[in-house]
Amino acid sequence: MSLDASRIEPRPERLPAHEARQRLEHARSTRVTQLRALDESGQADDQLMSAQKAAIERALKEIDEAFARVENGTYGACLGCGKPVPGERLEILPYTRYCVACQRRAAT
Repeated sequence: MSLDASRIEPRPERLPAHEARQRLEHARSTRVTQLRALDESGQADDQLMSAQKAAIERALKEIDEAFARVENGTYGACLGCGKPVPGERLEILPYTRYCVACQRRAAT
């Protein structure tokens, strides 16, 4: 690779591990608060509440998996194509496993 090629396509910077952990902790804290609020509502039999609770529990599982990726050094890399997940996507969904293109493929 020539120096000119590296100037044309700069390598994306990886999110530092401490920042990734902070974002994931915030996401976990938010989901735990939501789960507690649902539990305190006392409407556990409601179908919508059950669906919301299941979605929050899935998000918590994904957050735990993202923490594992931070620890093993693969956080921020798409599990589909291996390319870096854009920082903007990680800001919005810090526990995402895929870039947008691979997420679309996984959803079909």
